[in-house]
Amino acid sequence: MTNITCTYSGDLHCEATHSGSGATLSTDAPLDNEGKGEAFSPTDLLATSLGTCMLTIMGITARSRGWSIEGASANIEKVMSADGPRRIDTLRVTLQLPEQLDDDQRALLQRVAEQCPVKRSIVPLINAEIHWA
Repeated sequence: MTNITCTYSGDLHCEATHSGSGATLSTDAPLDNEGKGEAFSPTDLLATSLGTCMLTIMGITARSRGWSIEGASANIEKVMSADGPRRIDTLRVTLQLPEQLDDDQRALLQRVAEQCPVKRSIVPLINAEIHWA
């Protein structure tokens, strides 16, 4: 179990601390929702979670097989709902793997990425479009 402590700092800013590591991060409301956009917004962190989860799951798989995926990347486009309550409607993820991987390695990594815990947690509530570059 993981424990994260969040504290409201004022002016729409929050600080979060990871209990196990002591790592911290800051959030701010986005410009389009009364914030200054000085840090990740809470919904940005959800989008970030999807990309980093997919990369991490691929990293676990690659490391267990002695492969390197250093330099792999994920670009996430977050689309908020246009009507109704404010929420994330779609996350468009474009993943890029290092060129040295062969077709079989790529296919395996793509399969495991699609099964990451964050994606399993948000779909079907949020549309997750996954593209490979």
